[in-house]
Amino acid sequence: MLPSFRYVRPRTVAEAVKALAEPGARAHAGGTDLVGSLRDEVFDAKSVVSLSGLAELKGISATNDGGLRIGALATLAEIARHPEIAKGWPALSQGAAAAASPQLRNQGTLGGNLCQRPRCWYFRGDFACARKGGEICYAVEGENTYHAIFGGSGCFIVHPSDTASPLVALQATVRIAGPKGPRSLPVEKLFVLPAVDHTRETVLTPGEVITEILLPPPLAGGKGLYKKVRARGAWDFALGGVALALSVKDGKVASARVVLSGVAPTPWRVPEVEKLLVGRPLDAKVAAEAADLAVKGAEPMSGNEYKVPLVKGAVEEALLSLV
Repeated sequence: MLPSFRYVRPRTVAEAVKALAEPGARAHAGGTDLVGSLRDEVFDAKSVVSLSGLAELKGISATNDGGLRIGALATLAEIARHPEIAKGWPALSQGAAAAASPQLRNQGTLGGNLCQRPRCWYFRGDFACARKGGEICYAVEGENTYHAIFGGSGCFIVHPSDTASPLVALQATVRIAGPKGPRSLPVEKLFVLPAVDHTRETVLTPGEVITEILLPPPLAGGKGLYKKVRARGAWDFALGGVALALSVKDGKVASARVVLSGVAPTPWRVPEVEKLLVGRPLDAKVAAEAADLAVKGAEPMSGNEYKVPLVKGAVEEALLSLV
Protein backbone atom coordinates (compact mmCIF):
# COMPACT_ATOMS: atom_id res chain seq x y z
CA MET A 1 0.00 0.00 0.00
CA LEU A 2 1.00 3.58 -0.53
CA PRO A 3 1.81 5.48 2.67
CA SER A 4 -0.21 8.50 3.75
CA PHE A 5 1.20 11.80 2.53
CA ARG A 6 0.18 15.36 1.76
CA TYR A 7 -0.27 16.08 -1.95
CA VAL A 8 0.88 19.52 -3.12
CA ARG A 9 0.17 21.09 -6.53
CA PRO A 10 2.33 24.22 -6.89
CA ARG A 11 1.41 26.80 -9.52
CA THR A 12 4.94 28.11 -10.11
CA VAL A 13 8.50 26.81 -9.98
CA ALA A 14 9.12 29.04 -6.96
CA GLU A 15 6.21 27.40 -5.11
CA ALA A 16 7.55 23.97 -6.08
CA VAL A 17 11.00 24.81 -4.75
CA LYS A 18 9.52 26.00 -1.45
CA ALA A 19 7.40 22.85 -1.10
CA LEU A 20 10.29 20.54 -2.00
CA ALA A 21 12.52 22.16 0.62
CA GLU A 22 10.23 20.83 3.36
CA PRO A 23 11.51 17.70 5.17
CA GLY A 24 10.22 14.49 3.63
CA ALA A 25 9.06 16.12 0.37
CA ARG A 26 9.26 14.12 -2.88
CA ALA A 27 8.91 15.46 -6.42
CA HIS A 28 6.23 13.88 -8.62
CA ALA A 29 6.75 14.21 -12.38
CA GLY A 30 5.71 11.16 -14.40
CA GLY A 31 5.62 9.09 -11.23
CA THR A 32 6.81 5.88 -12.88
CA ASP A 33 9.55 5.41 -10.30
CA LEU A 34 8.14 7.41 -7.38
CA VAL A 35 4.90 5.48 -7.00
CA GLY A 36 6.58 2.08 -7.07
CA SER A 37 9.25 3.19 -4.61
CA LEU A 38 6.64 4.47 -2.15
CA ARG A 39 4.51 1.36 -2.51
CA ASP A 40 7.52 -0.91 -1.97
CA GLU A 41 8.70 1.21 0.99
CA VAL A 42 12.06 1.97 -0.61
CA PHE A 43 11.61 5.40 0.98
CA ASP A 44 8.72 7.32 2.49
CA ALA A 45 7.22 10.74 1.90
CA LYS A 46 5.58 13.30 4.13
CA SER A 47 4.49 15.23 1.06
CA VAL A 48 4.41 14.62 -2.68
CA VAL A 49 4.90 17.73 -4.81
CA SER A 50 3.33 17.48 -8.26
CA LEU A 51 5.25 19.22 -11.04
CA SER A 52 2.76 18.38 -13.77
CA GLY A 53 1.09 21.80 -13.79
CA LEU A 54 4.27 23.78 -14.36
CA ALA A 55 4.32 24.95 -17.96
CA GLU A 56 7.90 26.24 -17.57
CA LEU A 57 9.12 22.65 -17.28
CA LYS A 58 7.50 21.47 -20.52
CA GLY A 59 8.26 21.65 -24.22
CA ILE A 60 11.08 21.09 -26.69
CA SER A 61 12.37 24.09 -28.63
CA ALA A 62 15.38 25.38 -30.57
CA THR A 63 17.81 27.75 -28.88
CA ASN A 64 19.37 30.82 -30.48
CA ASP A 65 22.75 29.13 -30.92
CA GLY A 66 21.32 26.21 -32.89
CA GLY A 67 21.02 23.89 -29.92
CA LEU A 68 17.90 22.54 -28.23
CA ARG A 69 16.04 23.14 -24.99
CA ILE A 70 14.19 20.16 -23.51
CA GLY A 71 11.91 20.80 -20.57
CA ALA A 72 12.38 18.43 -17.64
CA LEU A 73 8.76 17.28 -18.02
CA ALA A 74 9.19 16.30 -21.67
CA THR A 75 8.31 12.62 -21.88
CA LEU A 76 10.64 9.97 -23.19
CA ALA A 77 8.11 9.25 -25.93
CA GLU A 78 8.19 12.91 -27.03
CA ILE A 79 11.97 12.85 -27.18
CA ALA A 80 12.13 9.51 -29.00
CA ARG A 81 9.81 10.66 -31.79
CA HIS A 82 11.04 14.26 -32.12
CA PRO A 83 12.41 14.64 -35.68
CA GLU A 84 15.00 17.31 -34.83
CA ILE A 85 16.44 15.25 -31.98
CA ALA A 86 16.64 12.17 -34.20
CA LYS A 87 18.45 14.21 -36.85
CA GLY A 88 20.87 16.28 -34.77
CA TRP A 89 21.29 14.25 -31.58
CA PRO A 90 20.51 10.63 -32.51
CA ALA A 91 22.11 9.11 -29.40
CA LEU A 92 19.51 10.82 -27.21
CA SER A 93 16.63 9.86 -29.48
CA GLN A 94 17.75 6.23 -29.43
CA GLY A 95 18.34 6.25 -25.67
CA ALA A 96 14.83 7.55 -25.01
CA ALA A 97 13.35 4.97 -27.39
CA ALA A 98 15.26 2.16 -25.65
CA ALA A 99 13.94 2.95 -22.18
CA ALA A 100 11.33 0.75 -20.52
CA SER A 101 8.07 0.05 -22.39
CA PRO A 102 5.82 2.23 -24.60
CA GLN A 103 3.44 2.84 -21.71
CA LEU A 104 6.24 3.98 -19.40
CA ARG A 105 7.83 6.13 -22.10
CA ASN A 106 4.50 7.89 -22.55
CA GLN A 107 4.44 8.74 -18.86
CA GLY A 108 8.08 8.98 -17.78
CA THR A 109 9.89 12.32 -18.07
CA LEU A 110 13.45 13.22 -18.95
CA GLY A 111 14.05 14.84 -15.56
CA GLY A 112 12.68 11.80 -13.80
CA ASN A 113 14.73 9.44 -15.93
CA LEU A 114 17.91 11.23 -14.88
CA CYS A 115 16.94 11.22 -11.21
CA GLN A 116 15.45 7.74 -10.80
CA ARG A 117 16.64 5.64 -7.89
CA PRO A 118 18.81 2.53 -8.35
CA ARG A 119 17.22 -0.78 -9.34
CA CYS A 120 19.54 -2.85 -7.12
CA TRP A 121 17.43 -5.57 -5.46
CA TYR A 122 19.16 -4.99 -2.12
CA PHE A 123 18.33 -1.29 -2.20
CA ARG A 124 14.78 -2.03 -3.34
CA GLY A 125 14.38 -4.92 -0.93
CA ASP A 126 14.26 -5.28 2.83
CA PHE A 127 17.99 -4.81 3.40
CA ALA A 128 19.79 -2.14 5.41
CA CYS A 129 22.34 -1.69 2.63
CA ALA A 130 24.99 1.02 2.43
CA ARG A 131 22.90 3.19 0.11
CA LYS A 132 20.11 3.24 2.70
CA GLY A 133 22.50 4.19 5.49
CA GLY A 134 23.69 0.72 6.44
CA GLU A 135 27.27 -0.49 6.71
CA ILE A 136 27.70 -2.94 3.82
CA CYS A 137 26.90 -3.48 0.17
CA TYR A 138 25.30 -6.92 0.03
CA ALA A 139 26.15 -7.29 -3.65
CA VAL A 140 29.84 -7.80 -2.88
CA GLU A 141 29.28 -11.27 -1.42
CA GLY A 142 25.75 -11.79 -2.68
CA GLU A 143 23.90 -11.95 -5.99
CA ASN A 144 25.61 -9.39 -8.22
CA THR A 145 24.65 -10.41 -11.76
CA TYR A 146 23.53 -6.90 -12.73
CA HIS A 147 25.90 -4.83 -10.64
CA ALA A 148 28.80 -2.50 -11.46
CA ILE A 149 32.17 -3.43 -12.94
CA PHE A 150 33.42 0.18 -12.77
CA GLY A 151 33.28 2.84 -10.07
CA GLY A 152 31.86 0.74 -7.24
CA SER A 153 33.33 1.83 -3.93
CA GLY A 154 31.30 0.53 -1.03
CA CYS A 155 28.19 0.41 -3.26
CA PHE A 156 27.96 -1.38 -6.61
CA ILE A 157 24.72 -0.11 -8.11
CA VAL A 158 24.50 0.69 -11.82
CA HIS A 159 22.86 3.87 -13.03
CA PRO A 160 19.53 2.84 -14.57
CA SER A 161 18.99 5.71 -17.04
CA ASP A 162 19.11 5.22 -20.82
CA THR A 163 19.19 8.98 -21.44
CA ALA A 164 21.97 9.92 -19.02
CA SER A 165 24.85 8.41 -21.00
CA PRO A 166 23.75 10.02 -24.30
CA LEU A 167 23.38 13.40 -22.59
CA VAL A 168 26.87 13.12 -21.11
CA ALA A 169 28.24 12.15 -24.53
CA LEU A 170 26.46 15.13 -26.09
CA GLN A 171 27.89 17.54 -23.49
CA ALA A 172 24.41 18.61 -22.41
CA THR A 173 23.78 21.07 -19.61
CA VAL A 174 21.17 20.73 -16.88
CA ARG A 175 19.45 23.76 -15.35
CA ILE A 176 18.29 23.57 -11.77
CA ALA A 177 16.01 25.76 -9.64
CA GLY A 178 16.45 25.80 -5.88
CA PRO A 179 16.17 27.79 -2.65
CA LYS A 180 19.47 29.56 -3.39
CA GLY A 181 18.43 30.46 -6.93
CA PRO A 182 19.02 28.84 -10.31
CA ARG A 183 22.22 27.10 -11.31
CA SER A 184 23.54 25.22 -14.32
CA LEU A 185 26.03 22.40 -14.63
CA PRO A 186 27.08 19.80 -17.18
CA VAL A 187 24.94 16.67 -17.00
CA GLU A 188 28.22 14.84 -16.41
CA LYS A 189 28.52 16.68 -13.07
CA LEU A 190 24.96 15.87 -11.96
CA PHE A 191 25.78 12.39 -10.68
CA VAL A 192 27.59 11.30 -7.51
CA LEU A 193 29.94 8.33 -7.29
CA PRO A 194 29.77 6.10 -4.18
CA ALA A 195 33.34 7.08 -3.29
CA VAL A 196 32.03 10.61 -2.75
CA ASP A 197 28.69 9.73 -1.12
CA HIS A 198 27.09 6.31 -1.40
CA THR A 199 23.71 7.49 -0.05
CA ARG A 200 22.70 9.66 -3.01
CA GLU A 201 22.82 9.55 -6.79
CA THR A 202 22.77 13.25 -7.73
CA VAL A 203 24.09 16.57 -6.44
CA LEU A 204 20.55 17.92 -6.03
CA THR A 205 19.95 19.35 -2.55
CA PRO A 206 16.59 19.67 -0.73
CA GLY A 207 14.31 21.99 -2.65
CA GLU A 208 16.20 21.73 -5.93
CA VAL A 209 14.50 20.53 -9.08
CA ILE A 210 15.69 20.10 -12.66
CA THR A 211 13.88 22.56 -14.93
CA GLU A 212 15.42 21.91 -18.34
CA ILE A 213 18.23 20.28 -20.27
CA LEU A 214 20.16 22.17 -22.95
CA LEU A 215 21.82 20.46 -25.90
CA PRO A 216 24.62 22.27 -27.74
CA PRO A 217 24.41 22.62 -31.53
CA PRO A 218 25.04 19.42 -33.49
CA LEU A 219 28.68 18.77 -34.34
CA ALA A 220 29.91 19.40 -37.87
CA GLY A 221 30.38 15.98 -39.41
CA GLY A 222 28.64 14.56 -36.37
CA LYS A 223 27.88 10.89 -35.90
CA GLY A 224 26.24 9.33 -32.87
CA LEU A 225 24.22 6.49 -31.45
CA TYR A 226 23.19 4.70 -28.30
CA LYS A 227 23.55 0.93 -28.20
CA LYS A 228 21.91 -0.98 -25.36
CA VAL A 229 22.33 -4.67 -24.58
CA ARG A 230 19.59 -6.22 -22.44
CA ALA A 231 18.21 -9.62 -21.57
CA ARG A 232 14.95 -8.97 -23.42
CA GLY A 233 14.18 -6.78 -26.41
CA ALA A 234 11.94 -4.47 -24.37
CA TRP A 235 11.20 -3.44 -20.81
CA ASP A 236 14.64 -4.36 -19.48
CA PHE A 237 17.37 -2.14 -18.07
CA ALA A 238 20.77 -2.21 -19.72
CA LEU A 239 23.17 -5.03 -18.95
CA GLY A 240 25.66 -2.78 -20.68
CA GLY A 241 25.64 -0.17 -23.38
CA VAL A 242 27.46 2.74 -24.97
CA ALA A 243 26.63 6.25 -26.14
CA LEU A 244 28.79 7.75 -28.89
CA ALA A 245 29.06 11.35 -30.07
CA LEU A 246 31.77 11.75 -32.72
CA SER A 247 32.68 14.27 -35.38
CA VAL A 248 34.50 13.16 -38.53
CA LYS A 249 36.55 15.35 -40.84
CA ASP A 250 38.42 14.22 -43.93
CA GLY A 251 37.76 10.60 -43.06
CA LYS A 252 39.22 10.81 -39.54
CA VAL A 253 37.70 11.29 -36.11
CA ALA A 254 38.04 14.95 -35.12
CA SER A 255 36.41 14.67 -31.70
CA ALA A 256 34.91 11.85 -29.63
CA ARG A 257 32.83 11.30 -26.51
CA VAL A 258 32.31 7.70 -25.38
CA VAL A 259 30.10 6.94 -22.37
CA LEU A 260 29.15 3.49 -21.10
CA SER A 261 25.82 2.62 -19.49
CA GLY A 262 24.69 -0.22 -17.25
CA VAL A 263 28.16 -0.85 -15.83
CA ALA A 264 28.78 1.82 -13.16
CA PRO A 265 26.96 3.87 -10.51
CA THR A 266 27.06 6.84 -12.90
CA PRO A 267 27.25 7.18 -16.68
CA TRP A 268 30.82 5.98 -17.22
CA ARG A 269 32.87 8.10 -19.58
CA VAL A 270 36.04 6.53 -21.02
CA PRO A 271 38.37 9.39 -22.04
CA GLU A 272 41.18 6.97 -22.90
CA VAL A 273 39.02 5.58 -25.70
CA GLU A 274 38.18 9.09 -26.86
CA LYS A 275 41.88 9.95 -27.11
CA LEU A 276 42.56 6.74 -29.04
CA LEU A 277 39.87 7.55 -31.61
CA VAL A 278 40.82 11.17 -32.35
CA GLY A 279 42.90 11.58 -35.49
CA ARG A 280 42.24 8.07 -36.74
CA PRO A 281 39.83 6.61 -39.29
CA LEU A 282 36.82 4.62 -38.17
CA ASP A 283 37.77 1.15 -39.30
CA ALA A 284 37.80 -2.39 -37.94
CA LYS A 285 41.30 -2.09 -36.47
CA VAL A 286 40.51 1.11 -34.56
CA ALA A 287 37.14 -0.25 -33.39
CA ALA A 288 38.81 -3.37 -31.98
CA GLU A 289 41.49 -1.33 -30.19
CA ALA A 290 38.84 0.99 -28.74
CA ALA A 291 36.77 -1.97 -27.53
CA ASP A 292 39.76 -3.48 -25.74
CA LEU A 293 40.57 -0.17 -24.08
CA ALA A 294 36.95 0.44 -23.05
CA VAL A 295 37.04 -2.45 -20.57
CA LYS A 296 40.53 -1.78 -19.22
CA GLY A 297 40.37 -1.49 -15.45
CA ALA A 298 37.03 -3.31 -15.13
CA GLU A 299 36.62 -5.07 -11.77
CA PRO A 300 33.86 -7.66 -12.16
CA MET A 301 32.50 -9.60 -9.23
CA SER A 302 31.54 -13.26 -8.98
CA GLY A 303 28.37 -13.05 -11.06
CA ASN A 304 28.95 -10.28 -13.58
CA GLU A 305 32.16 -11.23 -15.39
CA TYR A 306 30.07 -11.53 -18.56
CA LYS A 307 29.78 -7.75 -18.67
CA VAL A 308 33.41 -7.38 -19.72
CA PRO A 309 33.11 -9.15 -23.12
CA LEU A 310 29.56 -7.81 -23.48
CA VAL A 311 30.70 -4.19 -23.22
CA LYS A 312 33.72 -4.85 -25.38
CA GLY A 313 31.47 -6.24 -28.11
CA ALA A 314 28.95 -3.42 -27.77
CA VAL A 315 31.62 -0.73 -28.20
CA GLU A 316 33.19 -2.44 -31.21
CA GLU A 317 29.82 -3.01 -32.89
CA ALA A 318 28.66 0.55 -32.17
CA LEU A 319 31.79 2.08 -33.69
CA LEU A 320 31.63 -0.13 -36.77
CA SER A 321 27.99 0.83 -37.32
CA LEU A 322 29.10 4.46 -37.76
CA VAL A 323 31.59 3.65 -40.55
